[in-house]
Amino acid sequence: MLATLVIGLREGLEATLIVGIIAAFLRRNRVPLAPMWFGVGVAVVLSIAVGFGLQVVEQALPQAQQEGMEAVIGIVAVIFVTGMIVWMRTHARTLTKELEASATEALGRGTAWALAGMAFLAVLKEGFETAVFLLATFQASSDTGLAALGAVIGIAGAVVVGYGIYTGGVRLNLSKFFTGTGVFLVFVAGGLVLTVLRRAHEAGWVVIGQQRTVDLSWLAPNGSVQGALVTGVLGIPPDPRVIEVLGWVLYVVPVLALTLWPRAWRPSPARVPVVRASVAGALALAAAALAVAVPTGGVDLPRTAAVGGDATSVSADVHGASGVLRVAGTTTGQEARLTLPTSAHRRVTRAGVAADRWRIRTSATAADRPATLTLDDLVDLFGRIPVGISPSTNPGPFTARWAVRDTVTLWTVGGGVLDATRDERTVLTLSDGGLPSARTTTLDRPVWSVPDSRVERSATAVATADTRAAELLLWKAWLPIALGVAAAAQAVLALRDRRRRTAPVTPTPETVPTRGPPAGDPARSNDYAVR
Repeated sequence: MLATLVIGLREGLEATLIVGIIAAFLRRNRVPLAPMWFGVGVAVVLSIAVGFGLQVVEQALPQAQQEGMEAVIGIVAVIFVTGMIVWMRTHARTLTKELEASATEALGRGTAWALAGMAFLAVLKEGFETAVFLLATFQASSDTGLAALGAVIGIAGAVVVGYGIYTGGVRLNLSKFFTGTGVFLVFVAGGLVLTVLRRAHEAGWVVIGQQRTVDLSWLAPNGSVQGALVTGVLGIPPDPRVIEVLGWVLYVVPVLALTLWPRAWRPSPARVPVVRASVAGALALAAAALAVAVPTGGVDLPRTAAVGGDATSVSADVHGASGVLRVAGTTTGQEARLTLPTSAHRRVTRAGVAADRWRIRTSATAADRPATLTLDDLVDLFGRIPVGISPSTNPGPFTARWAVRDTVTLWTVGGGVLDATRDERTVLTLSDGGLPSARTTTLDRPVWSVPDSRVERSATAVATADTRAAELLLWKAWLPIALGVAAAAQAVLALRDRRRRTAPVTPTPETVPTRGPPAGDPARSNDYAVR
């Protein structure tokens, strides 16, 4: 409630001040106020419609898309409130002169409806910012009813204070008021940054930096005053994640410094381009240092792995989607070499980790297999008499036809061996020996394979390294990118300021607000302005 009250009070007071300045100027120039009030009313209605429209659109979306919509609204709200704080800090002293100059220009167009358009645009800007900022705050609040009540009280108070300032009955140090509320809104917007990052993660947009940092449940217990202040007003969750803390610091620290920076310490206009260029250089240097210094993470599995069975070890030499597999310690005593073609490559998941897989099937020779088999031979092969053969009616011997297929499968991660197997499938077709028809049976035999314990250890190491690499990606890639964008923005602003300093300035006659347009201007006539 407190956050929405301050938002409504500050934004409402900005709008009422703008309207009050325009109204006072029009009264001095004896111009009717009806067109101005018409523009103000239309702007207020449109601002309310924008807030309700965004809420209706969000409610019509599925859950994941609702989270994404809330994240987008939060981003827009943070941009609006930041721009509002910066704009009011740089224009507070000249706000009256600027508005009266715009009103004078509108009078010079010869129609009072130009003033309605001016009031409409001025109030619409504040109203749209207020609608989006309040909507984002409502979404982050645990009690929408109290948040709405706070907004209504704040806006009503702003109207009362603004009217008092307009009539001269209220004296308010606007500079201190906007500075104080600006500091508060910086922390509220910082909480919105946390909420945006949390909603973006729930929508599946942000998956890095999700490690928990500290447990703040002791600081913000449910139902307590501290909980209402920390969680409800400042938007700080009890379990902030790494990326949320980083986003909060990167937003609050510079914006708070900009809000509280003493005017006496501000650089002169001639020094502004130099300061901006220095800031750009420092940001670029920090981005480069992070990109170079932060390790990439990851794990390098050995390219050779011991196997059990009819071999002792396998070695993989992988180049992209192709490679060579060497098998040592075979029954023949020679190293077997198997080419891994690109056509046999797939990207799969093995033991819970992403891996490159090659699977090669070949038909092996059956020349060394016997052409006839007895019942005893079948028992030796299968451990029992195969189903469908009866010793009494099918005594044998049987004619045997063999078909043997070898399947070699290799899984690698980063070129290192994660797992490897060789399986042999034998298809035996029996005939004669009293069989009324041919009988086919299958015999599967593992020739060699990497032990399961070794596969599990390797997969665990890879998974741990992948998690670590994802954590480091925030610091090695995303944070340097953000710093690089900020450095580029500061460099562009430095060039803009330098060009403005070197561009020739053409003097223009100033309009005295209290006396209206110059004597020779047709807008000097009130009749002409109303017409």
